[in-house]
Amino acid sequence: MAKWTPKHEAPEPLEGPVVATITGGTILWFVLFLVQLPFYGWFDDHGHVWWLWTCLAGAGLGLIGIWYVRGRDAALKKAVAEAERSSSATAE
Repeated sequence: MAKWTPKHEAPEPLEGPVVATITGGTILWFVLFLVQLPFYGWFDDHGHVWWLWTCLAGAGLGLIGIWYVRGRDAALKKAVAEAERSSSATAE
């Protein structure tokens, strides 16, 4: 078991515009679905209908992702605000 023990500290996670990234990806999946929709007959003839449903599933899961990351972002901002409030209260 000792060989699986990490030998160094894990780096801090990178933070970025998470909500914008997930929203952009969701829009991209939905646009890809809409672009492929007129070619449904071709996809059906060639056995590639799953491409359409994959894009729609990506858009649907993206909506769940947007809901999740917005809540996460709000919780992080609330935690920072509470930490600042408690540190300013102890400084007085």
